[in-house]
Amino acid sequence: MARVLVLYHSTYGHIEQMAYAVAEGAREAGAEVDVKRVPELVPEEIAVSAGYKLDQPAPIAQVADLPNYDAIVIGVGTRYGRMPSQMSNFWDQAGALWGSGALIGKVGSVFASTASQHGGQETTLFSGITNLLHMGMVIVGLPYSFQGQLTLDEVTGGSPYGATTITGGQGQRMPSENELAGARFQGRHVAGIAERLRA
Repeated sequence: MARVLVLYHSTYGHIEQMAYAVAEGAREAGAEVDVKRVPELVPEEIAVSAGYKLDQPAPIAQVADLPNYDAIVIGVGTRYGRMPSQMSNFWDQAGALWGSGALIGKVGSVFASTASQHGGQETTLFSGITNLLHMGMVIVGLPYSFQGQLTLDEVTGGSPYGATTITGGQGQRMPSENELAGARFQGRHVAGIAERLRA
């Protein structure tokens, strides 16, 4: 049974919701799944005043835990077309894993959110993919067999590089059912490939 880590940072709960959808899909494929988050770097008083969702039940991840998984799926919001400093800071601490090659050959995948349709979803996905490639991971995206990313019936996230959601400029829009379906599909896809690579 493949072990999958869904590792995320979520400011207002959008990526948190997507993370649990990815985990649901991976479990449907038979994987053992943990959902964890990276530490918040914003001081608590500022986070509270900005309305951050601080009551997230997922435990805080440790860099040392990463080699215990066959696949790591990271979820991030977008900061100016790239992943936020919280996730970057976490991976910046993984130099020893890079040096030892501890993650080489494991599956890596990314999902993301932006405020708008053109707010940098694909560049944000690639900012995460770049880190995973440097670790020697095998990158898995969201193939077009997930037909939901081709729909013209609604405004929706999704790209071949990973599942995405659109939050709105004030964070007023939570993931749609189509976007959550993409996240579940990605989770199933990652888990299936991780299991085959273990064989």
